[in-house]
Amino acid sequence: MSREQENNKVTLSGEIASNFEFSHEVYGEGFYTAMLASERLSGEKDIIPITVSERLVDVKVEWIGRFVRVNGQFRSYNKHEGERKHLILSVFAGEFEEMEFENRIPSAPDGNRISLGGYICKPPTYRKTPLGREITDILLAINRKYGKSDYIPCIAWGRNARFASGLEVGTKLRIEGRIQSREYQKRISDDKYETRTAYEVSISKLTVVEETEE
Repeated sequence: MSREQENNKVTLSGEIASNFEFSHEVYGEGFYTAMLASERLSGEKDIIPITVSERLVDVKVEWIGRFVRVNGQFRSYNKHEGERKHLILSVFAGEFEEMEFENRIPSAPDGNRISLGGYICKPPTYRKTPLGREITDILLAINRKYGKSDYIPCIAWGRNARFASGLEVGTKLRIEGRIQSREYQKRISDDKYETRTAYEVSISKLTVVEETEE
């Protein structure tokens, strides 16, 4: 496995929650996006976008309600909205497999796992919830081929949050956790709000990597 793959590995399982829609084309190969519902141990579901090549899946058939497993990478790109940029995140599938009922992967954490290796690219933001829970937001840059990078929002909790709050830009981290989705209200005018969905990595394990360890 290449270092690029080691630094960005995702395994997801769950039910497809939407049919595939065309996303983009690269050298004649079409890529399509659908939503995958991955169930947490609590019973709540994270609705996560996945992007799959037409060479891996028949995008013309009905997929809603079918249970699949996806192995791939969590990738990002910037979508321009007027003068602003909006970070779009999706799990880019390298492997896509429909699962028979008896072979279905159990709920999280086995059905939603991510491992990332990258660099902090903006100062971490420490905050507390109204109930006093400690959170630190981290934006991690993961290098990809051809000089590209993926920028992945991550959230650390509790002791990890306190530790991460003191880390500097440029620090290399190894992160393990799961991908989560959450809705929020985006203000688009003085009296108008729009419901949007954010995607981020909820960190379960965080380690600082010394460059000499490479």
